[in-house]
Amino acid sequence: MKTYWNYSDGLSQLQQWQAGCWIQVTCPTDDDCHELEELFHIPDYFLSDISDTDERARYEYDDGWMLIILRIPYVKEVRSRTPYTTVPLGIIHKRDVTITVCYYETNMMIDFVSFQQKRGEGFTDYVDMTFRLFLSSAVWYLKRLKQINSLIEKAKRNLDREVNNESLIGLSRLQDSLTYFNTSIRGNETLLSKLKFKLQIDELDADLIEDVNIEMTQARETTSIYSDILESTMDTYSSIINNNMNTVMRTLTSVSILMMFPTLIASLFGMNLINGMEDNPVGFAVALLLSVSVSGICWWIMRHKRLV
Repeated sequence: MKTYWNYSDGLSQLQQWQAGCWIQVTCPTDDDCHELEELFHIPDYFLSDISDTDERARYEYDDGWMLIILRIPYVKEVRSRTPYTTVPLGIIHKRDVTITVCYYETNMMIDFVSFQQKRGEGFTDYVDMTFRLFLSSAVWYLKRLKQINSLIEKAKRNLDREVNNESLIGLSRLQDSLTYFNTSIRGNETLLSKLKFKLQIDELDADLIEDVNIEMTQARETTSIYSDILESTMDTYSSIINNNMNTVMRTLTSVSILMMFPTLIASLFGMNLINGMEDNPVGFAVALLLSVSVSGICWWIMRHKRLV
């Protein structure tokens, strides 16, 4: 889907492309890609690089065209293995042509357009728009991190009541999401530091870049904190599971030992040998009493040693 925006004075939608406008492309089809390549003669590998979900944050020049790939947060289905992940957002520019391409529909881009329309000032140029996309991505990383923290607290409350596989698997998936976030944020920070020297920035852009750096740093540090908390939580519950397992195994071992003595006594009296108890009318009671007594003494010793 292609949307044309005039960003020189506010952010208003256009019916067709005009020089100097912003072309927003979301979830492009093959026809959309061919149309962009034929109309603007974009290098063919630009769009294929953006479509690669594992593409790192970087910039590249080719035949006068500039490609900037930014990693932005994206939420998958709740039952996905990694509900929170990152996807590439491509910014393609050459003279009066500015195109953003994302193969996923994200809340960040919807909010970005809505916020700029409320702001009513538009962008001074594509450099301003690029750095505002960086700022928006950092803000949305922080929003998603708050949601992840809420899910962590919810899983911890469930585990406090009962240690179950579902909550542990959920924590593991969130750990994967934090790893993706941390890697992407660091890549965006590296890209931002390089673009400061590659793009023509003015005093307003410099102030905007400072704001972006602050938000990026906060997002990275928050990700590291939540990751450390989650790792510590997983280690704690792993220790609890091991301790519970040790308790169960100790109990089973103690029961086995206690049952061993009656079995031994019954085996001795049950052998086909002369032991003096064959014709004794109280032989069974004696064997039973002896078994209970030996087991009781053993239980008392183990209890005294805190083995049971």
